[in-house]
Amino acid sequence: MSWQKSSYCGEGESCVHIATTAETIHLTESSDPTAAILTATPAAFDALLAALKETARV
Repeated sequence: MSWQKSSYCGEGESCVHIATTAETIHLTESSDPTAAILTATPAAFDALLAALKETARV
């Protein structure tokens, strides 16, 4: 799996990394990328992003 670091991450910070396949999206945290990995379908990931954006507006 090829991980990409968030473009919002500065050098040396703990960051979110993402990897994708045709069926799934994987997220992990950079301090230990083999530990907690969230796996979601594209539809579920879209719903998560929408919920986070809505929460940020409140």
